[in-house]
Amino acid sequence: MKAQDDGSQGMNYLSSLPRRTVTLYLPLAIFVFVLLFPFYWMAVTSFKPDHELLARDGNPFWIIGPTLAHFDKLLFHTDYPAWLWNTMVVSIVSTFVSLLCSVLAAYAIERLRFRGSKQVGLSIFLAYLVPPSILFIPLAAIVFKLGLFDTRWALILTYPTFLIPFATWLLMGYFRSIPFELEECALIDGASRLQILWKIVLPLSVPGLISAAIFAFTLSWNEFIYALTFVSSSEVKTVSVAVVTELVEGDVYHWGPLMAGALLGSLPVAVIYSFFVEYYVSGLTGAVKE
Repeated sequence: MKAQDDGSQGMNYLSSLPRRTVTLYLPLAIFVFVLLFPFYWMAVTSFKPDHELLARDGNPFWIIGPTLAHFDKLLFHTDYPAWLWNTMVVSIVSTFVSLLCSVLAAYAIERLRFRGSKQVGLSIFLAYLVPPSILFIPLAAIVFKLGLFDTRWALILTYPTFLIPFATWLLMGYFRSIPFELEECALIDGASRLQILWKIVLPLSVPGLISAAIFAFTLSWNEFIYALTFVSSSEVKTVSVAVVTELVEGDVYHWGPLMAGALLGSLPVAVIYSFFVEYYVSGLTGAVKE
């Protein structure tokens, strides 16, 4: 009874409005402001005409006469649609390849119980900690030798080098939460390992798969170093690189098209997160709870 009273008193801690304001509403408002202000600034700059952007006496946080000229220039007078298409193709294909490899690797490490599996899993995760600024030098040599430089395949085949390790580690934690009894019953009934993986493990791991896919897609979409190193033609570039390299002329920054490109480039990832946020959170929870 005393423990219940202590618990109820703890819940009453936020009963008064001043306490809720100081401990809940104010920190939450600050967090939301810091999180959303960059997107607000991109939107304002995208719709603000040039004379307002360059005016010293104007309001930098508001638009007096909104315009679509920056979006018109970006979509119809640059290769931005091609950049967006390249980014989409590279991100989807590299995510699919990485997820396929990660599923097989995570299942082998967590469910086959071979000697040294924990060390293998740890080494895979440690591989993710290697910064891309170190890996892109040897990868560049391989890309040149294979004749893949300045093609989308150069990015599709190099992105899994940093997508697979973390996706594998994430799926290992989720596969670990699936009872082994289900797999043992299927083996007794004569199912093969591939049948168990396809019909039992994967259907139970949908949240984990979605989490790994969102993570891989986001990293592929925003990747910069490899896309800058392995691609030079404008028609093959991705959004993250092309917006910076193609919309800047010498020391002249076209802030309107730049912010419009950044805003449009961030929308696909935001839409994906909004549709799968429930599965994403539950997948991460299932992966790290053990």
